[in-house]
Order: sequence, then C-alpha cells, then structure tokens
Amino acid sequence: MCAAEPSPAEPGPPDGVTSEPGGLLDVLRVAAAVLDGDGRIVLWSPQAEELLGYSAEEALGRYAGRLLVHEENMELVMQLFAQVMWGDGSWAGVFPVRHKDGSTLQVEFRNMRLLDEHGNVYALGLATAQTTLRRVERDLALTTRLVSQSPIGLALVDTDLRYVSVNPALERINGLPAAEHLGRHFREALPYLDVEAVESAMEQVLATGVPLVDQESVGRTPADPDSDHVWSVSYYRLEAGNGKVLGVAVSVVDVTERHRATVEAAHARRSLALIAEASLRIGTTLDLDQTARELTDMTVPELADVAAVVVLDAILTSSAPATSPSGPTIFRALAVSAASSSEAVAAADPPGELARYDADRLLARCVQTGRSVVVPHVQSSDLPSIAGCSEAADRLARAGLHSYLAVPLIVGGKVLGALDLKRTDNPNPFTHDDEALAVELAARAAICIDNARWYESQRHTALTLQRSLLPESPEPRPGLELAYRYQPASIAGEIGGDWFDVIPLTDDKTALVVGDVMGSGINAAATMGQLRTATRAFAELDLDPAQVLHHLDRLADRMGQLITTCIYAVYDPRDGVCRISNAGHLPPALHRPDQDPELLDLPAGSPLGVGAGPFQTTTLVLRPGDELLLYTDGLVETREQSIDERLNALLAFLTGPQRSLEETCDVLLYTLRHPWEHDDVALLILRAGAVAGEAPAD
Repeated sequence: MCAAEPSPAEPGPPDGVTSEPGGLLDVLRVAAAVLDGDGRIVLWSPQAEELLGYSAEEALGRYAGRLLVHEENMELVMQLFAQVMWGDGSWAGVFPVRHKDGSTLQVEFRNMRLLDEHGNVYALGLATAQTTLRRVERDLALTTRLVSQSPIGLALVDTDLRYVSVNPALERINGLPAAEHLGRHFREALPYLDVEAVESAMEQVLATGVPLVDQESVGRTPADPDSDHVWSVSYYRLEAGNGKVLGVAVSVVDVTERHRATVEAAHARRSLALIAEASLRIGTTLDLDQTARELTDMTVPELADVAAVVVLDAILTSSAPATSPSGPTIFRALAVSAASSSEAVAAADPPGELARYDADRLLARCVQTGRSVVVPHVQSSDLPSIAGCSEAADRLARAGLHSYLAVPLIVGGKVLGALDLKRTDNPNPFTHDDEALAVELAARAAICIDNARWYESQRHTALTLQRSLLPESPEPRPGLELAYRYQPASIAGEIGGDWFDVIPLTDDKTALVVGDVMGSGINAAATMGQLRTATRAFAELDLDPAQVLHHLDRLADRMGQLITTCIYAVYDPRDGVCRISNAGHLPPALHRPDQDPELLDLPAGSPLGVGAGPFQTTTLVLRPGDELLLYTDGLVETREQSIDERLNALLAFLTGPQRSLEETCDVLLYTLRHPWEHDDVALLILRAGAVAGEAPAD
C-alpha cells in the first residue's frame, strides 16, 4: 500500500527557528511577573527570582506592593498600578524595588494591562536592572558612534560574503552609497578590484578564525576612477557571544600617501646606493672607453634596459668643442650596455664609430642645449627623432621602445656628450626622479670621462714626443748585430722617459745608450730628449764613457732635470773591446754561447743629476757571438716580486741555445713584462760579430 499524502487542510510543521542563547535578551536578563486585579503575584519567572532574590514559592499569591516596595513608596506605586489597570494601560520607567536581602535596586520597568477571555484584568511587568540596561545602551551608542564617525572604512559581510553593514567612511572610500552595498556580494559591489584575492582572504578568515591584518590592496574605485589607490585592509571573523559565526568584519584605510612616501624613500635609498656604487665603479682607470663602459654598466638594468655613451667627436681632438644649433652634430659612440640582447642594441651606434645627427634629433638637442630630453611615453612618431636612421627606428619599434631619456655629460659648463637611455622591458616610464638620478650619475661620470679624455690627449702627446726623440731605425753597424724594442706603459699607466740610442762614431766604433728618466708624462719625455741630444753631442767628442756620464751629470744638475739612470757603452769592432760606464742603472746581462748568462758586476755609480761622485769605466772583451743585453727597469720590476727574483728570471729566459735577437726581444717582453704594468720599457741587444781582420769561425 502506498502511504497516504497529508491533506492540504492539515497544518504543517511550525516555521519558528530556535534561537541559541547569548542574544540581547539574554544579556539583559529580562524578568517577567503578572499581577491580578488585587495586586497579587500570579506569575513569577526564573529571571524575576534571579533579579529580586525571591523564589516562586515566596512570591506567588503575595501582594507585590508589600513584598517589593518600601513603605515610603507605597502610595506612589498604588497610583501607578491604578494607571496601568484602569487608566492608560501602560507605564514605563525606573522604580526602586526592595531586594530580598533588604537592599534597594533601581529597576527599569515596562508595565502593561492584560485581559483574559473572561474579561479579567491583569498587569504584566517586564523588568531588568537599570545598571545592566544603561551599560548595554552605552555600548550600543558607543559602537554606533564609533562606526559612523570613524575615518576608517568599516564593513560587515555575512557568511555568504554579502554586505550587511557599511559605515560612511567606506561609502566615501568606495564611492558608493550604503544602499548599493547592502545585500550585494563583494564582487557585485566592487567588481573592478582584485575580487579573487579579497574573497579568498574573507573565506580564509571565516574558516580559520585567524585575522588577516594590514593586507595591501591596489586598485581604483568610483571615488577616484582615474588614479590608483593603495589600501590597508584587515579581516576579522565576527562571532556572537555564544560563538556563532556572524560573518567577517572588514576595516579599510587608504594608505596611498604613505605608500607613495615609502616608495619614494625606497627609490631615494636605491638612488643613493647607486650613486655611492658609481663613485667606486666609474673612473677606475684613465681609459676613455673603459670609463664609458663603466657608466653604461652602472645604469643597466637599474635605470634603463639599454644605455649608451656618446661624445662629441670634436672633444677628442680639441679642448674646447663647439656645437652649432642648426648644423649636424658628429658623435663618436664609446660604449653600449643592455640588459638583454635585443633589436634596441642593434639600433645603437656601434662603439668606436662616428654618427652624424641632424639638429632635429633628440640626442643632438640634448647636447646643443645642455639639458635633459625626456619622452616618458614614446609614440611611433617619436622614433625618427630618437634613432640615428630609419633602419634604427624600425629596430626600436620592434624592440618595444616605450620611454626615452638623454642626459648631457657636462664638465665646467662644457658639454662633452650624452648618456642615452632607453626602456623596452621595464614597463615603467622614465620619471623626474629617474631623470634626477641619471643627471647625478652623468655629472660624476663626466668628470671621469673628461679626465680620461685629457689623459688620453696628454698621453698621446707624450708618446708622440717620446717616439719622435727615439731612433726610428738605427743603421747597421760594423761588427754588430742589433735588435731593440720600445714599449710604452699600459693604457692605465703613464708615458715615461725610457730611451735607447745607437750612435755611430769614428773608426767604425759605436756608442750604445739605454737610459731611464724618473717620472712620467711630457716632462719626463722632454728630459729624455734633452739628455739624448746631449749624449750624442758628448759622444762625438770620442770621450771615455765615464767622462760622458760625468758631463751629463753636471748638465742635468745645472738644469735641475729629473734624476736619470743610464748605461753608456762604446764598442770597437777592431779589437772586440766594449767599454761600459753605469750611472745608477740596472746591470747589463752578458750571454756567451758557451756559458750561462750573467749580470755584469759594474761599479754602479750615482744617477745623473745627483752629482754624487765620479763614474768608472769597465772594459769588456766581446768575442763573436757574445750578446750584451741593455734594458730599463720596466722589463723586470713588478710589485709582487723582489728585483733579485726578477733579475734571476731574466737570466733564466736567456739560458739555453741562442735565439735570433729579434726573437729574444719578443720572448723577454712577452714573458717578463705584464700587460698591466705602469712603466715603459727600452730594450737593446747587441751581438758581436767577427773582429776586423780575423777569419770567420768555421
């Protein structure tokens, strides 16, 4: 059989929902009592017993006035009772009531008249302690005022993440009235914010009960649709007194200004750190190209994705370059650095090459005006004025160039060139702060570039002078085979005063000189030239080597020239005799074919210009095949090893079968001299031939 369906007329289950304890009525502990028409207590609730101390057995059937009212208030209470029973039918107020323990309790009453089905009249009294009621009222009023007057945005969402309440501050923050919040999901009210992140945070707080405090959120609202704002949002689970979860309380504080200040402070710290690092990394050498590379490397990727340094070609040949405001500008690219290989790198002018920029190009404008040029948001129409040519403009377009900055390199009011910066991968446009940082870096680097430029010019002048004073190609001499080298200091070093000379004398004799002027630069080169000229003049007199050094010493002393060391030797091929005198110079090395190489033990003498005493001449017989090596200290001196160790190394490289003199020069320079040494080298090797009149050896 099938079960019979209930008749539609039959009542269904009750619709009421049981309330859990802990609500407001439970907090107030409202007591209830009913009096009959004579004033006797006929009903007495447990809350009444709790409030007044009388049990139901003690209260029921007794006159309420006699039980609960002091004698002096009896007349007033009778009047109020009559008002409820036969007058207005209700009364509300505070009345002093006697507690069972004898104390007086101020009680808040709500009294009303009741009628039963027989027409009998009763009085219902609802009461709670005045102190309890006032405390709850104050708490509610305080909460309401705090929420409504708080400058912090406050909201309550239920467990379905629907808005239940918002305060005026949140209305202002979101740009929506309360009516457009209430009853709507967060994603419905504010769909333009990061909905997924916010709802995920709310659900997490609902599930765990652990608050999430100071969560940063960024976005735009109808209150300010054109600007991004940053908010600090905190989430708390809201629970009733009985532990029931009511929803999530949300507090929102607009921290845009604080965030901006924090970002600016962080940017300032990064800028200061970058400037401090630049002070250490830019200008480590006096090499122009290296200094430019150090600048571009410093700016990538911290400031730009592609950086280039270009200088006016005129400054490399003139100390006072000028640019025409209307004519083209000729640049020489020095360095290019990039965060990654891209079309933007290929679009840059290759280092070392010249580039011609017309006056309408931004780089030319930057140099001509001496002011930065910034294009925060590059449009396609801007590319022809940024690129060097149409092909480069196409490459920049493919690379995604979106922001451009050019900063002049200025020293003492003179524009040397420019720092060219581009952003392709970094999504942010160049800002005023970026421009200020680039200007600071460029100003510091410009000094280093100018120093390197000046040094290159001075070095080139000194080197030209020095080379012009050295013998270009000594003529072959009778009875001698010669090889020689002059090698200037490294790029990071200085031009010195090292020299050598081969001087033809009468009777087929040959004077051989190697000298080293202390110091560097043009002064040292000029001193070297003067001494070389004087040495040639004294050599023509066919003087003894010691006498030549004596005259050179007096000359150097009178002229106040730089101290100089020197070896002066005269070789006579007729008898194979070599007479040598030393003025404070390193000893020559002698290598005979059948013996180990050795350093000649010559009287050292004092350097020229000191005037400390006479010089001595040593006579040495050179047999055919004997080699004599004259050199300056740049060949052997280093900072890592002692001079004795280096001289032993020199002899070690000479040991073994003899090489050609040219090969010996190359081997010694390659093996003994470090490429980074800061001193120049003069090297002269002679090999004795057959003595005149002798038959050559078989």
